[in-house]
Amino acid sequence: MPPFKVIHKRADVASALAASLCYILTSLAIEAARTKDFMRRSFTFIAVLVIVAATIAGGLSAKSARRRSASNSNATATSPADKYEADRIENDYREAIATVEDRYAGEVDYEKATQAAIQGMLFTLDPHSVYFPAAEFKKLKEDQASSFYGIGVQIVRHDDGVYIQSVVESTPASRAGLRYGDRIVEVDGKDARDWSSDQVSRNVRGARGESVMLKVERAGQEAAVNFKIVRDAVPLPSIRNAFMLSPGTGYVGLVGGFQHTTDDELRESISSLKKDGMRQLVLDLRNNPGGLLDQAIDVASEFLPREKVIVSVKGRSEYHDPVIYKSNGSDPEDLPLVVLINRNTASASEIVAGAIQDHGRGLIVGETSFGKGLVQHVFQLPYNHGLTLTTARYYTPYGRSLQRDYSSGSIYDYYARHDQNDNQQAIQPGQPSPAEPAQSRSTNAPAFRTAAGRVFYGGGGITPDIEARALSASVVRGRLIEAAFYFTRELAAGTVLGLESYRVDKVIYNRGPRATDFPVNDRVLEAFRNYIRKDATRHLVVTQVDADLDFVKLRLREEIITAAFGADAGQRVLLESDPQALRAVGVLPDAKRLAEAVRNGTPISLNFRTVRWPSFVRGIPESEEPDQILV
Repeated sequence: MPPFKVIHKRADVASALAASLCYILTSLAIEAARTKDFMRRSFTFIAVLVIVAATIAGGLSAKSARRRSASNSNATATSPADKYEADRIENDYREAIATVEDRYAGEVDYEKATQAAIQGMLFTLDPHSVYFPAAEFKKLKEDQASSFYGIGVQIVRHDDGVYIQSVVESTPASRAGLRYGDRIVEVDGKDARDWSSDQVSRNVRGARGESVMLKVERAGQEAAVNFKIVRDAVPLPSIRNAFMLSPGTGYVGLVGGFQHTTDDELRESISSLKKDGMRQLVLDLRNNPGGLLDQAIDVASEFLPREKVIVSVKGRSEYHDPVIYKSNGSDPEDLPLVVLINRNTASASEIVAGAIQDHGRGLIVGETSFGKGLVQHVFQLPYNHGLTLTTARYYTPYGRSLQRDYSSGSIYDYYARHDQNDNQQAIQPGQPSPAEPAQSRSTNAPAFRTAAGRVFYGGGGITPDIEARALSASVVRGRLIEAAFYFTRELAAGTVLGLESYRVDKVIYNRGPRATDFPVNDRVLEAFRNYIRKDATRHLVVTQVDADLDFVKLRLREEIITAAFGADAGQRVLLESDPQALRAVGVLPDAKRLAEAVRNGTPISLNFRTVRWPSFVRGIPESEEPDQILV
């Protein structure tokens, strides 16, 4: 999610008039689209309104955020040439829409067409200016608020339906008795067997205090089980996991986006880990989509001396003169620091990584980040619709642009092909991560030299200091992951013959898994082989299990620990064998030497250590895992 905020005031009279006009035009457009009797006569008018709104959209701006210096907005009068061009576009659009209205063979969904016209207009600007219908805009605001109203379960779509992957502690779902592995078959009397996770989420979330009826199929029970659950606030934290990776080494997984509570969560996590003996830290920003700019500044301030530049913003109107944001921390942490990033690290999380890297405060490990350096503001439209509009660009402390090129105009190329290294041969099991700093994406990119003499390149995200790539998952591995879930569903229900002791009656929260907890021993593996032999729908054979046995052990353990101790504990199982995380731990001494050299103003040459991990450890990209949604 891009860093933005909902705008309630405008910087000057001109932009206020423009915003009001956009508001009125969009109101008329949506109202017309909702009125069936008026639809046919008004479709051309609606489309024209969208075009007119597009001509003023670029002038919208907002009051500055906190810690931002004030600047004056400049209004430019519309010239006769500009008016002629706007009239020409308007006439062309009228003709095109009139032709569709008169000649199209089928029925036209006017509301959908109007929404598509707005989104199509925004896509011509940049990939991050986006229109949100009411349901999506509601979810956007919930994500920013760090909580929502629902029941508190993490759901995932598997082969034959949507299942509960975990239940959040102290939520309506945990009090009602929902469990790991429950399959959701009905929501408020509606058949949900073929629904996507998003459809289930939309129907389960709702107003606080209202009830939702769920029917679930539970392993080990013939009859479906009904639940009436009253919705309540469900926490949506930025930090999903914080624990000691090894003696002295803390881990904080800041993967949930930058929300209103992010910095408070970070300070609380660091304080707790210090009590457990933390002397060095791995901060995980992998798959963090970004969020609120002020929270990114606060997070970076936790590690940087006061008055250090964190990010600058430059654009039109209020951003005509660069606006510089500086660290506000009075007592920054001096722990040795490594930041983990990957190709889904975006926006606000790139701001944090860029500031840490530019100032030499720590080392960046992983993959080149997404490259999202555009500033969005959120504008609330009538009927609870909304849009995000790009108003400026972000730059790191030394002036590097974070934004990747999007001049091709292809949304597919921008989102699906943004990793230029996808075709490189992946690291094989047992190989060490690269022992040298990652190479620049292009020597033709703008170069920036830091005070410590390090050279970085702009445009295209943050290139890590040390590259550590996760391996791609195979089709067979995807099937093994699915099979591990379905088998563990039976195992946790106590229905696997001879393994009744693995039954989970109640989740034990806030306890890390021990080696003696639910061991994946020979009896469990043989039961899993028997499951594969009997269930042809898994499209696996036993030889495929045995060929990747250690990986199978890891996935089975992750599933049973999730069932017994919750999702955070299950993720911890994977993290403790994560090659990128292990690489980060291995270079913490180098991060310490770098930070000390920068503080002392002395030159440094880093020879990054080689780190090996168990032969079975193979990273699985987030995109290969089933998408999980909290409802």
